[in-house]
Amino acid sequence: MSLTGDYWRETRKILVLELLSAKRVQSFEAVRDEEVSRLVQEVGNSLNSSINISALALTLANNVVCRVAFGKVSDERGDDNGEKKFCEILYETQELLCEFNVADYFPKMAWINKINGLDERLEKNFRELDKYYDKVIEDHVNSSNWIKQRDDEDLVDVLLRIQKDPNQVVPLKDSHIKGLLADIFIAGTDTSATTIEWAMAELILNPRVMKKVQQEVRQVAKGKRKVQETDLSKLVYLKLVIKETLRLRPPAPLLVPRVTTSSCKIMEYEIPAKTRVLINGTAIGTDPKYWENPLIFSPERFLNKETDYRGQHFEFLPFGAGRRGCPGINFSIPLVELAIANLLFHYDWSLPEGMLAKDLDMEEASGITMHKKTPLCLVASHYDL
Repeated sequence: MSLTGDYWRETRKILVLELLSAKRVQSFEAVRDEEVSRLVQEVGNSLNSSINISALALTLANNVVCRVAFGKVSDERGDDNGEKKFCEILYETQELLCEFNVADYFPKMAWINKINGLDERLEKNFRELDKYYDKVIEDHVNSSNWIKQRDDEDLVDVLLRIQKDPNQVVPLKDSHIKGLLADIFIAGTDTSATTIEWAMAELILNPRVMKKVQQEVRQVAKGKRKVQETDLSKLVYLKLVIKETLRLRPPAPLLVPRVTTSSCKIMEYEIPAKTRVLINGTAIGTDPKYWENPLIFSPERFLNKETDYRGQHFEFLPFGAGRRGCPGINFSIPLVELAIANLLFHYDWSLPEGMLAKDLDMEEASGITMHKKTPLCLVASHYDL
């Protein structure tokens, strides 16, 4: 058995048990609640003016993952030497991942990246991330210099504890820990933020759906100051809205690339061994063979149906399926639901003055994660609770 296989299985087990299990996700409830409250307050500070929902959603997701992984929000780290803050480094990482790379399509032309500066930017970004992660690990090792916001272990604490375990199948090195942290931030922040962004965009274009989901949210949380996680199970229509968003606008449209371990034949196609395979999740979710009026945003299509996004229904695979499906469903969905529910509970939403629905650019940006090409900017007005 290869070391790569052992390493993948061991790290996945650590993540699933230590970060993504139902019990651990539940333990992060206070973090989600506080960061969503911060999001609501940010919106409240800019009432009746254009608000960049895309940027706020990404900040929310980054802050939650930072607190879960590091024990603190990234912006709390000082910047006295002209160095970038972690959120800025991470934004640049996400931009680089979305940028066109000629070497991905024509490997023999990789030399172009040295001319256009892409290689230099990638190396600089890697060094900045690596330096930041080194400092985080150092702070955790020297715990007297690390002020924790909660008594529970954060992810770095867990990984360092496991690193000291002599019975580990594959010993965790610092480089492994940094690699895991990078994977978590890249996969866990952009995807949640994108889902919030697209859901709000689709709602603003579909007033009937917006009105119906707002009525449900406000009825369920009537008499409260905010929507709490205990309310989420009662928000049936909101869950349909999120399902429909994931169907029509999956955050990772080509899912995670796979490589065939042996040659195989699919229908009339011969697939050689060691071939990189991309699965078009968007095409599957909009296939007219399985979906009526597939390009229409209609949450009602999921009413009284068992179709779910957890990999059991192959016509709907926003998170993939099988052993290599996304393990972070339990982590991301509660945050997405809580954020959207509170945005709808506290505020009424409209397009900026003079802008019509037909003017809203719904073009998708290229990249691993499917953002809107132009940020979503909306106007919030106060709703009298």
